Amino acid sequence: MSPSAATAPIPTTTTTSTVDYPPSSPRPPALTVRQLSKYYGPILGCRDVEFEVAPGEALGIIGESGSGKSTAMRCIAGDHDATSGRITMGTVGDGHTDILTMSPSDRRALRVKDIAVVYQDPSEGLDLGVSAGGNIADRLTAAGWRNFGRIRERAAELLERTEVPLDRMDDPVRTFSGGMRQRVQLAKALANRPPLLLLDEPTTGLDASVAAGVLDLIRDLLEETGVGAVVVSHDFKVIEMLTRRCLVMHQGHVVEQGLTDQLLEDPQHPYSQRLVGAARG
Repeated sequence: MSPSAATAPIPTTTTTSTVDYPPSSPRPPALTVRQLSKYYGPILGCRDVEFEVAPGEALGIIGESGSGKSTAMRCIAGDHDATSGRITMGTVGDGHTDILTMSPSDRRALRVKDIAVVYQDPSEGLDLGVSAGGNIADRLTAAGWRNFGRIRERAAELLERTEVPLDRMDDPVRTFSGGMRQRVQLAKALANRPPLLLLDEPTTGLDASVAAGVLDLIRDLLEETGVGAVVVSHDFKVIEMLTRRCLVMHQGHVVEQGLTDQLLEDPQHPYSQRLVGAARG
């Protein structure tokens, strides 16, 4: 695809109102993304992506491989440097800094304190040579925890909550199954109660029964903790189970957005219609 073709605008369809986050929430957005674009040389990753996430809300981003959904998430997480745009946590103009203009050290500190990521491949979020408890301790220590007894108590609490046997707490994560590694990664991500959780294809590669259990766990934890979340997936079942609103991305652009149930029942954009039709196939 030529650069000019890649950057051609794609019409966006909104299936519901244009409210970016639930009007019932009196609090400012947990995350605001404006005109986020990323190019890899002449190749478009994503362009002019915009959305807000309210505290306690889970927003879905869905699309096929190469649609730009993971690129957008990795720019928010700091794994990729965005080409342009603005990303803030809280309300713009209320003392909140654009994440993209932060120094590398400040952005690393933000990643430890306020943003947690659960990757499709647990090896990106875990040190496989370290124990389950040790992985959680690493995040807590980085966040400023110093009391060893409290750190171990918190690690045990999280592993029990994520259904990782406590007798495996001191075992290296490399000895765990894929599903159990994902549970440890989730426990680590939530260790210091960050206000924003990013989930990138959290169940891809897992057996159906294991994936169902992980989704149940994620849904329960999101409801319990009240964190804001962005859920990236190509699987409508994941988006339907975890989110209230979602965006559909195609060729780097957001082509449709709205309430998840309405979008899945009555998609308006031709690309969304094809995706939903294939999922129901």
